[in-house]
Amino acid sequence: MLIGIVGDTHNNLKNISKICEIFNSLEVQLVIHTGDITLPKSLNEFKSLEMALIGVFGNNDQGEKEELLKTSKEFKCKLYDNPLYLEFDKIKICIVHDPKDIDENILKNSNYIFHGHTHRYRLETLNGVTFFNPGECAGFMEGKNKIGLFDSSVKSIKTISF
Repeated sequence: MLIGIVGDTHNNLKNISKICEIFNSLEVQLVIHTGDITLPKSLNEFKSLEMALIGVFGNNDQGEKEELLKTSKEFKCKLYDNPLYLEFDKIKICIVHDPKDIDENILKNSNYIFHGHTHRYRLETLNGVTFFNPGECAGFMEGKNKIGLFDSSVKSIKTISF
Protein backbone atom coordinates (compact mmCIF):
# COMPACT_ATOMS: atom_id res chain seq x y z
CA MET A 1 0.00 0.00 0.00
CA LEU A 2 1.35 3.43 -0.91
CA ILE A 3 0.70 5.89 1.92
CA GLY A 4 1.25 9.64 1.90
CA ILE A 5 2.47 11.23 5.12
CA VAL A 6 2.11 14.88 6.03
CA GLY A 7 2.03 16.91 9.21
CA ASP A 8 2.20 20.37 10.70
CA THR A 9 0.41 22.08 7.83
CA HIS A 10 -0.61 24.96 10.15
CA ASN A 11 -3.18 26.67 7.92
CA ASN A 12 -0.92 27.07 4.89
CA LEU A 13 -3.69 26.69 2.31
CA LYS A 14 -1.31 27.10 -0.62
CA ASN A 15 0.89 24.26 0.64
CA ILE A 16 -2.09 22.03 1.45
CA SER A 17 -3.36 22.50 -2.09
CA LYS A 18 0.05 21.53 -3.48
CA ILE A 19 0.27 18.53 -1.11
CA CYS A 20 -3.12 17.25 -2.31
CA GLU A 21 -2.06 17.74 -5.92
CA ILE A 22 1.11 15.68 -5.36
CA PHE A 23 -0.64 12.85 -3.52
CA ASN A 24 -3.39 12.70 -6.16
CA SER A 25 -0.85 12.59 -9.00
CA LEU A 26 1.01 9.74 -7.29
CA GLU A 27 -2.25 7.89 -6.67
CA VAL A 28 -1.43 7.12 -3.04
CA GLN A 29 -4.05 4.94 -1.42
CA LEU A 30 -4.22 6.74 1.93
CA VAL A 31 -2.91 9.97 3.46
CA ILE A 32 -1.85 10.15 7.10
CA HIS A 33 -1.69 13.54 8.83
CA THR A 34 0.46 13.64 11.97
CA GLY A 35 -1.33 16.64 13.49
CA ASP A 36 -1.46 20.43 13.61
CA ILE A 37 -3.93 21.06 10.83
CA THR A 38 -5.05 23.86 13.16
CA LEU A 39 -8.28 25.25 11.64
CA PRO A 40 -11.33 23.73 9.93
CA LYS A 41 -10.70 25.87 6.81
CA SER A 42 -7.36 24.07 6.45
CA LEU A 43 -8.92 20.64 6.84
CA ASN A 44 -11.49 21.70 4.28
CA GLU A 45 -8.67 22.19 1.75
CA PHE A 46 -7.89 18.45 2.02
CA LYS A 47 -11.28 17.67 0.43
CA SER A 48 -9.52 17.71 -2.93
CA LEU A 49 -7.74 14.45 -2.03
CA GLU A 50 -8.93 11.52 -4.11
CA MET A 51 -8.21 9.13 -1.24
CA ALA A 52 -9.05 8.95 2.46
CA LEU A 53 -7.27 11.06 5.05
CA ILE A 54 -6.58 9.72 8.55
CA GLY A 55 -4.91 11.82 11.20
CA VAL A 56 -4.25 12.61 14.81
CA PHE A 57 -4.81 15.85 16.66
CA GLY A 58 -1.75 17.97 17.36
CA ASN A 59 -1.21 20.47 20.16
CA ASN A 60 -2.40 23.33 17.93
CA ASP A 61 -5.62 21.49 17.02
CA GLN A 62 -6.99 21.30 20.55
CA GLY A 63 -8.92 24.58 20.52
CA GLU A 64 -10.68 23.66 17.26
CA LYS A 65 -11.14 19.94 17.91
CA GLU A 66 -14.96 19.92 17.75
CA GLU A 67 -15.05 21.95 14.53
CA LEU A 68 -12.29 19.83 12.98
CA LEU A 69 -14.31 16.69 13.77
CA LYS A 70 -17.40 18.28 12.24
CA THR A 71 -15.48 19.19 9.06
CA SER A 72 -13.93 15.71 8.87
CA LYS A 73 -17.41 14.20 8.50
CA GLU A 74 -17.92 16.11 5.24
CA PHE A 75 -15.46 13.91 3.30
CA LYS A 76 -13.32 10.76 3.60
CA CYS A 77 -11.52 11.86 6.75
CA LYS A 78 -11.13 10.46 10.25
CA LEU A 79 -9.32 12.25 13.07
CA TYR A 80 -8.25 10.67 16.34
CA ASP A 81 -6.49 11.39 19.61
CA ASN A 82 -2.92 10.06 19.99
CA PRO A 83 -1.77 7.38 19.70
CA LEU A 84 -3.41 5.92 16.62
CA TYR A 85 -2.50 2.35 15.67
CA LEU A 86 -2.88 1.07 12.11
CA GLU A 87 -1.78 -2.14 10.42
CA PHE A 88 -1.01 -2.65 6.72
CA ASP A 89 0.66 -5.69 5.16
CA LYS A 90 1.33 -7.06 8.68
CA ILE A 91 3.23 -3.88 9.57
CA LYS A 92 2.22 -2.16 12.81
CA ILE A 93 2.21 1.62 12.51
CA CYS A 94 1.63 4.13 15.28
CA ILE A 95 0.86 7.79 14.59
CA VAL A 96 1.52 10.42 17.23
CA HIS A 97 1.95 14.15 16.97
CA ASP A 98 4.65 14.89 19.52
CA PRO A 99 7.52 12.38 19.72
CA LYS A 100 7.68 13.06 23.48
CA ASP A 101 4.41 11.07 23.71
CA ILE A 102 6.16 7.89 22.56
CA ASP A 103 6.28 5.51 25.49
CA GLU A 104 7.26 1.88 26.08
CA ASN A 105 3.80 0.62 25.11
CA ILE A 106 3.96 2.40 21.75
CA LEU A 107 7.48 1.11 21.15
CA LYS A 108 6.62 -2.51 21.85
CA ASN A 109 3.48 -2.39 19.66
CA SER A 110 4.96 -0.68 16.59
CA ASN A 111 7.23 -1.43 13.67
CA TYR A 112 6.97 2.17 12.44
CA ILE A 113 6.14 5.40 14.25
CA PHE A 114 5.13 8.42 12.20
CA HIS A 115 5.17 11.75 14.03
CA GLY A 116 5.19 15.49 13.49
CA HIS A 117 5.53 18.43 15.87
CA THR A 118 9.25 19.16 15.41
CA HIS A 119 9.06 20.35 11.77
CA ARG A 120 12.33 18.46 11.29
CA TYR A 121 13.09 15.53 9.03
CA ARG A 122 13.67 12.29 10.91
CA LEU A 123 14.29 8.80 9.62
CA GLU A 124 15.99 6.47 12.04
CA THR A 125 15.63 2.97 13.39
CA LEU A 126 16.11 2.33 17.10
CA ASN A 127 15.68 -1.13 18.65
CA GLY A 128 13.89 -2.38 15.53
CA VAL A 129 11.38 0.50 15.36
CA THR A 130 11.58 3.01 12.51
CA PHE A 131 10.74 6.63 13.35
CA PHE A 132 9.71 8.95 10.53
CA ASN A 133 8.79 12.61 10.27
CA PRO A 134 8.91 14.01 6.72
CA GLY A 135 9.66 17.45 8.17
CA GLU A 136 8.42 20.93 7.32
CA CYS A 137 5.04 21.38 5.60
CA ALA A 138 3.84 24.69 7.01
CA GLY A 139 6.05 26.96 4.93
CA PHE A 140 7.84 28.33 7.99
CA MET A 141 11.21 27.49 6.43
CA GLU A 142 11.37 28.65 2.82
CA GLY A 143 12.24 25.90 0.35
CA LYS A 144 12.19 23.18 3.00
CA ASN A 145 8.67 21.79 2.51
CA LYS A 146 8.52 17.98 2.42
CA ILE A 147 5.96 15.22 2.48
CA GLY A 148 6.56 11.50 2.90
CA LEU A 149 5.72 8.33 1.06
CA PHE A 150 5.63 4.93 2.72
CA ASP A 151 5.25 1.81 0.60
CA SER A 152 4.20 -0.91 3.02
CA SER A 153 4.62 -3.69 0.45
CA VAL A 154 8.40 -3.12 0.21
CA LYS A 155 8.88 -1.20 3.50
CA SER A 156 10.38 1.87 1.85
CA ILE A 157 10.20 5.50 2.95
CA LYS A 158 11.09 8.55 0.92
CA THR A 159 10.36 12.26 0.90
CA ILE A 160 9.25 14.64 -1.80
CA SER A 161 10.31 18.27 -1.58
CA PHE A 162 8.03 20.99 -2.92
